[in-house]
Amino acid sequence: MTAEDDRRFMALAIALGARGLGRVWPNPAVGCVIVQGGRILGRGWTQEGGRPHAETVALAQAGAAARGATAYVSLEPCSHHGRTPPCADALVSAGIARVVSALEDPDPRVAGRGHARLRAAGIEVTTGVMAAEAAALQAGFLSRIRLGRPMVTLKLATSFDGRIATASGESRWITGPEARHLVHAMRARHDAVLVGGGTLRADDPMLTVRGMGTVRQPVRIVASAGLNLPLGRLAASARDIPVWLLHGEGAPREARAAWESAGARLLQVAQSGAGLDPAAMLLALGQQGLTRVFCEGGGRLAASLLAAGLVDEVIGFTAGLALGAGGLPSLGALPEGALAEAPRFTLIETRAVGGDVLHRWRRV
Repeated sequence: MTAEDDRRFMALAIALGARGLGRVWPNPAVGCVIVQGGRILGRGWTQEGGRPHAETVALAQAGAAARGATAYVSLEPCSHHGRTPPCADALVSAGIARVVSALEDPDPRVAGRGHARLRAAGIEVTTGVMAAEAAALQAGFLSRIRLGRPMVTLKLATSFDGRIATASGESRWITGPEARHLVHAMRARHDAVLVGGGTLRADDPMLTVRGMGTVRQPVRIVASAGLNLPLGRLAASARDIPVWLLHGEGAPREARAAWESAGARLLQVAQSGAGLDPAAMLLALGQQGLTRVFCEGGGRLAASLLAAGLVDEVIGFTAGLALGAGGLPSLGALPEGALAEAPRFTLIETRAVGGDVLHRWRRV
């Protein structure tokens, strides 16, 4: 195989792995391709719920033909015993002659041991192929392992003067149907959707993925220090689709009991001033295994995450209308400081979506 071949098949493995985003946490979304003589014998990606792993699926497709073949894997094969045997051992048993991986797995249970296991068995191992592309796919998993918190994507849908509602609070709909459909697809690629208590009180949103067929629904999370939340549609559906509530120590016992009776899961976190500490919130979510969180506001929550440097990516949808100074701004107040101290992001994509403009930014 040439270096060009390695990149071509690794690109396919990365694309296959992306199919698992939002469906496999706390596991990484991995893809695997088994190739012999330029012919693809098996393809796989981590299945819903995190099992089986990509290598297991691809090897099952390839069968006995995998002997002497090359396996392209978007992340180092695991080497530890969990609910399933190690993938490194499965590759060895199948008679794979060469393994090409994009990244070493930073999980302390692996951390190079998978590659070492393969080499000890006489398998040729090539690493670092399309590492940057693979790392972008694994950003959430890598964040949880290295930083203890999930990756955060902040979504903002605004008028072109940065407003999310009129002065009277009317907000449906600022953006068009194409943009709203794409937001549902984005929800589906995240483990959880996060909003603040103000958004729940104002809109009573379902926060589900709709119009995408049968999909694994993300965890629906509300951050509210005092749990002063209405028992609306989220509470009514909490036994069918997970609802987690982040709250402070002072949340009333009656409110806690009401939500727990509805089927919600409560996570107490430290407070910072009148609100919840944003770093503590994300660490709590990381401890629960979440890797990718899609934050849809409101403005106070979004501002607190931005001010703490905890937003990894911003996705903006800008509509072709103006609401004026009386309209509700998309962000709450940020700490005053010099322009150089403002949260700054790098533009990585812009395109039209129906009658709106999508712009995607990554934290510098």
